[in-house]
Amino acid sequence: MKPLSPIRILGIAGSLREKSYNYDLLRAAQELAPPGTEIQILDRAILAQIPPYNEDVRARGEPAPVTALKEAVRQADALLIATPEYNFSIPGVLKNALDWASRPPETSPFSGKPVAIMGATAGTWGTVRAQTHLRQVCQALNMFPLNRPEVLVAFAQEKFREDGQLTDEMARQLIRLLLEELVRWTLRLRKE
Repeated sequence: MKPLSPIRILGIAGSLREKSYNYDLLRAAQELAPPGTEIQILDRAILAQIPPYNEDVRARGEPAPVTALKEAVRQADALLIATPEYNFSIPGVLKNALDWASRPPETSPFSGKPVAIMGATAGTWGTVRAQTHLRQVCQALNMFPLNRPEVLVAFAQEKFREDGQLTDEMARQLIRLLLEELVRWTLRLRKE
């Protein structure tokens, strides 16, 4: 299943932590990507520099990090979001970035974009609640989330080496499958 032209996937980690398991999941995805697929990971500094969403600020002019995020999303054929779970939901930094980049709605770079979701956490549920909430946000933004396979990495502290390398073979297999399905989904949506 090699596409005619490369599929460009933008990876977004919903965490600003330097040793983020979710950033490491995206690095694993780069390593496991199918042939003809390029995964670029959004620089965490972009998310960190986005101010809290405020319509008054937007009316005065879009902050540069928001413009950079929107352009990265526009350039991508698909998105791969790796989210931690904070208080049964997605992190505020991720929601804030999605809110900013989706404005104004009529020119949102998210509209019609295929997206795959995965997540890692030190807890027992593997980000299932955060991923469910993120799917609701994707729906509101007219994105097309891939439903399966689900990549829910629980007890992440046991599944990564100190250098961030994902060692859990089941998680690696699921990421590989998720990426293959994301490529298929992206190609299918291109035809419609």
